[in-house]
Amino acid sequence: MNPTGLKDGIIQSNHHFIVYNKPAGMAVQSVHHKEESLESKLAQYCKTKLYLIHRIDQPCSGLVLFTKKKTGAGLINEQLKNQEVERIYLAVVQTKPEPEAGTLHHFLFAHKKSNKSFVVDEGHKEGKAAQLHYQWLGTSGGNHLLMIRLKSGRHHQIRAQLAAIGSPIKGDVKYGAKKYNEDGRIHLHAWKLKFSHPANGSPVSFEAPIPEEATWQSLTAFVPS
Repeated sequence: MNPTGLKDGIIQSNHHFIVYNKPAGMAVQSVHHKEESLESKLAQYCKTKLYLIHRIDQPCSGLVLFTKKKTGAGLINEQLKNQEVERIYLAVVQTKPEPEAGTLHHFLFAHKKSNKSFVVDEGHKEGKAAQLHYQWLGTSGGNHLLMIRLKSGRHHQIRAQLAAIGSPIKGDVKYGAKKYNEDGRIHLHAWKLKFSHPANGSPVSFEAPIPEEATWQSLTAFVPS
């Protein structure tokens, strides 16, 4: 991605943080420094070290948050720990969940070798509590649009929890979808993010545009304003 194209994804950049609308397929961080990543490209663009706060999986799209100062990272991570950061996602599934809205509570075990999270019993020694709220918004062409409010931030949490109730995300074969999407994306979009500004404590909120891809566009009429 050239600097001009990179700039197009910037939602906001200031002295304290940068919020970026990541396209599906781009890695947020490189693995063992073997590939270019959003983090490395933005660090070069901003000419400063960045601290990753709100990350999303490579096949997902939407908002990613970096701070430009270590102190800012600490302050926002504290907000995350206290569940004071609002994170709202949109997801497309091909099996409508029943009921149409609800709160999911699971314990997840992140298996590093397979890079996959599994729902486990509460007593599992490596299980971590995971919670989200989902709401069905509408259906078009056999695809169902859900809005997700994330309460915790576990590895592959939304993907694993929706799969656990029989509604895997479209294209997410790793978690039970019937087939891949042609471009390798999964239909999970980090849509809205709200937190307290690390410098003055005022609330700031951001929204990533809905992807231009056809399935997303067929469901835009159901997205709340």
